[in-house]
Amino acid sequence: MKLRRSSLCFFLGFMLLSFAPSSMARFVVEKNSLTVTSPEKIKGTHDSAIGNFGIPQYGGSMAGNVVFPKDNQKGCKEFDEFGISFKSKPGALPTIVLLDRGNCFFALKVWNAQKAGASAVLVADDIEENLITMDTPEEDGSTAKYIENITIPSALIGKSFGENLKNALSGGDMVNINLDWREAVPHPDDRVEYELWTNSNDECGVKCDMLMEFVKDFKGAAQILEKGGYTQFTPHYITWYCPQAFTLSKQCKSQCINHGRYCAPDPEQDFSSGYDGKDVVIENLRQLCVFKVANETKKPWVWWDYVTDFQIRCPMKEKKYNKECADAVINSLGLDLKNIERCMGDPNADSENPVLKEEQDAQVGKGSRGDVTILPTLVVNNRQYRGKLEKGAVAKAICSGFEETTEPAVCLSNDVETNECLDKNGGCWQDKAANITACKDTFRGRVCECPLVDGVQFKGDGYTTCEASGPGRCKINNGGCWHEARNGHAFTACSDNGEVKCQCPVGFKGDGVKSCEDIDECKEKKACQCPECSCKNTWGSYNCSCSGNLLYIRDHDTCISKTASQQGKSAWTAFWVILVGLVVAAGGAYLVYKYRIRSYMDSEIRAIMAQYMPLDSQEGVVNHVNEERA
Repeated sequence: MKLRRSSLCFFLGFMLLSFAPSSMARFVVEKNSLTVTSPEKIKGTHDSAIGNFGIPQYGGSMAGNVVFPKDNQKGCKEFDEFGISFKSKPGALPTIVLLDRGNCFFALKVWNAQKAGASAVLVADDIEENLITMDTPEEDGSTAKYIENITIPSALIGKSFGENLKNALSGGDMVNINLDWREAVPHPDDRVEYELWTNSNDECGVKCDMLMEFVKDFKGAAQILEKGGYTQFTPHYITWYCPQAFTLSKQCKSQCINHGRYCAPDPEQDFSSGYDGKDVVIENLRQLCVFKVANETKKPWVWWDYVTDFQIRCPMKEKKYNKECADAVINSLGLDLKNIERCMGDPNADSENPVLKEEQDAQVGKGSRGDVTILPTLVVNNRQYRGKLEKGAVAKAICSGFEETTEPAVCLSNDVETNECLDKNGGCWQDKAANITACKDTFRGRVCECPLVDGVQFKGDGYTTCEASGPGRCKINNGGCWHEARNGHAFTACSDNGEVKCQCPVGFKGDGVKSCEDIDECKEKKACQCPECSCKNTWGSYNCSCSGNLLYIRDHDTCISKTASQQGKSAWTAFWVILVGLVVAAGGAYLVYKYRIRSYMDSEIRAIMAQYMPLDSQEGVVNHVNEERA
């Protein structure tokens, strides 16, 4: 623990010393306009600082009634505990909750108000000072649960303006205000320039997870806007330098490249294990060069593919965050690897790297844009975006940067389609022979996922491998096994008898996957072994024949004469004729016997019955029954 704490303190110390590139550096607070429309005595327009969480309504506005709660006025507890609800009744204006600063995080105040039904939140400062940006706290397991779920806008207002709102409300006045974000992003023309300050480190906690999720979600929309010429996107990466006094220290050597000129924090904040900060700097540099090389080929949008694929295929937790994995991603996207390596230069050189030096210079604010000190940061038309990095919110902010009536169709519809799989199969796995691909176009851009075809699931990483698995595999491209057809007959090594495997069929030998060679039974003396036999091999089988007046018997692998065969056939024929005759004679005798027995039985039965019941045909027999009745 001592090493970890000292390492972290060391890095934070030199970071603060190092990031001072210009005496004119400054942090700019992004603002939106707030107008009080009633009561008359406090009417007017005021500035408010947009919160760095939630979803500001860029390009729009919101009118509502201000409410200052009687209890829980700092909003640090849930309002349900006090029986307070801010839900608007049908037909009423939205409720904008006013809260006091202090005692808890800004984000927690807004979260509690949102759960109680607020449509927006204003936080009144507790001291007289210039407006600041309300930022999120360092996320941990507890804060992350609500920070990611804040969906309403929020802003900080000055102390004196907050007091005026409270006094008006306590006097019984209805306070109506209008929050306006339409000028929060400049919109001078029909093209929007925006940039994303990011990092390739994927082990920095909740913020890294949020950034990676945003890049994957927004990729499809970003590429459509870029391909249509509606936007100009530029990625950036924050880098620091090590103070001269520490360049030879162990910490600087492990966190920096180019002799302390370009540094990044240790991903795990522990110098004794895992990856080093210099690994992050090198990957940041690689991603910058991917963009530059792709931009030179007029395809700058490929950067989004590389970054998302690298996140998926080369994560730190799987120990794949390295050059080999990065090169595999670059090759799958058809980028020029040599040009990218040439752009990166030598990280061990004791000289400036022009690409990273340009990034350090760009961190300093210019014009209306302030210094970039927070990761991640989105800048739209040279104005820093404030709010949650979420696809819908960011798309709205970018679309608000177009001059009115020049917005592209993607800004007017949620139906975003991509066709990335048409270009080099999107860098995903494919089987051209079976016409199967792992590339799938979605509203989030293309993804590489092994497909489900005719009930057969393919498994693999989706980029380099996809293999069919389970029953029915042999129906799909013969299960990836060897197969060939000749002379109208098809042969395959795929067998599906409970356990799917590639095994060469009878008459062939080989691995069953890449090849199966025809076995020459004749050459290997596996057939036609009799002296009179002659053998001829055919593909997948063999034929045996006998010389002269001989006939081949396959079951016994021998030759016999045709005369003997014919005599044998005659003998068998006579045997069957005699047998059939005997069967017919036995059947006839049985019928005669059955007839005579039946006649004998009939006569015996008639004689017996005549003793007790004289038949009508017997004359002279007295009928005693009739006599008695007469």
